Amino acid sequence: MRDSCRSRVLESALALALAEQCGSGHRDARERMVRYLERHRGSGDLMDAAVAAAALGRSTGHPARHQALDDIVSRVPDFTGPRKRALVHAIFTMLGAAAAHDDVAPHAFEVSALHPWAAVQAVAVKAILGRVAGRAPAGRDDVTLLVSTQRPGTVWEGNLFIHLSVLHALVDVPGMESVVDAGLRTALMHQREDGGLPFVTDTDTWCTVTAGLALGSVGAPREVLHRIARHLLHVQHANGGWSYTDHAQLSDTDCTTVAVEFLHQLDPDAYRDPIRRALDALIAVGGADGGFPTYGSGTPSEACMTAAAINGLSTQGRHHHLIQAALRFLAARQMPDGSFPPGWSSSRLHTLFRAYLAARHWQSPPAVRDMCGRIASLVQSAQNADGGFGQQKGVPSDAISTAYALIILAGLLDPAPAVRATGYLLAQQRPDGSIVSVPDMLGPRPFPYHVPLLTDAVTLLALGHLTHRIRPSHVVMPGRRHSSAQTAERTTP
Repeated sequence: MRDSCRSRVLESALALALAEQCGSGHRDARERMVRYLERHRGSGDLMDAAVAAAALGRSTGHPARHQALDDIVSRVPDFTGPRKRALVHAIFTMLGAAAAHDDVAPHAFEVSALHPWAAVQAVAVKAILGRVAGRAPAGRDDVTLLVSTQRPGTVWEGNLFIHLSVLHALVDVPGMESVVDAGLRTALMHQREDGGLPFVTDTDTWCTVTAGLALGSVGAPREVLHRIARHLLHVQHANGGWSYTDHAQLSDTDCTTVAVEFLHQLDPDAYRDPIRRALDALIAVGGADGGFPTYGSGTPSEACMTAAAINGLSTQGRHHHLIQAALRFLAARQMPDGSFPPGWSSSRLHTLFRAYLAARHWQSPPAVRDMCGRIASLVQSAQNADGGFGQQKGVPSDAISTAYALIILAGLLDPAPAVRATGYLLAQQRPDGSIVSVPDMLGPRPFPYHVPLLTDAVTLLALGHLTHRIRPSHVVMPGRRHSSAQTAERTTP
């Protein structure tokens, strides 16, 4: 299931700054990026507005620049805060709007406990900030690591943001001119029709597992589902996991667990071996605290990934000790208002629906049962007057947040909130069947990126959950007499 990642201000600005620093080439590409950024300079998003203004040389006195840093750090998990602060300073440095960064902690550049993507990003940020601070150029080992990500025509791990950051770190390193020029040409291969560049080349595997699970929930033809499964088996990594794109090597908990759910629901016997290998990969990264991280073993556990792991492990009817420990971790991470720490979505409802599904079928201790109750209470209280849900408290409704909420509402006794949420969702559907929504996924956190197919898939999944709660009923035609028995069989979730 393939859909392109749409253009984003951040990568477009970094590519424009690099092209201008490298000389007079790429004139057409540069002009198109300028027009794209001009259209987004007045964005309501603080970071987008500040980045676009900086890239266009109009950052002086821009109010968003002074607010963006604290806003960014407030929307990421605590363990990433120091690195994100350093990253924001590096972004403006790459755009030629360097400022003092005395608040960057030295451990923001510590890479020993980071997964490969974060390690490369941290080394690039260190080199960029070190250059403007007058420190010694990047060491040989750092340069070797950065150069190892560069291969003409290929974006390392499909991540254009890291790719461009590496090029900015290398641009002033003697002897790196040809590497930077080839890297810029590679990046511009992904310039979109609107003139901008995306965050990643694609999210095809994530789209495939998510859409596959959604299609399975609504009874799509089995030959279609098995075609999806065959593709997933083709791109499964040697360690048993999956990554967000066919072109990345670092497997992640998110894709791996959803792939397991999809394959199990489709045919647990036919796909027994790939499911077993995937669960082995998942168990191998579990933390001593009972939780699960997004990436490799030893990285911090996260609430959303722990919920995803529980959902994957629960397909097998075993691993009870792992599941119970994960449930305890999840309950301990719930915040007083019922929500969880920030994850990989702009919407707090994303972790909520996954945690709700993870916990509701288990005979669990009181803390876990209380967690489910608080999730349900928060969701019911967060519904907007139009029937939809926003990404955060007090924010206007959007389709993908409403779909997340509907998955929870479909499991509750009172049908009224689910009916209102469904009405809102149906009103967001275009004639071709697709769903209109705001960007939702984050990468790197907390910068949102947009792949529209994901909204369609999550909405379909939510409607699948709702459909499983609806009893068949007789259709009562206008003006036709009907019995009291028929009346009693109205459709109710």
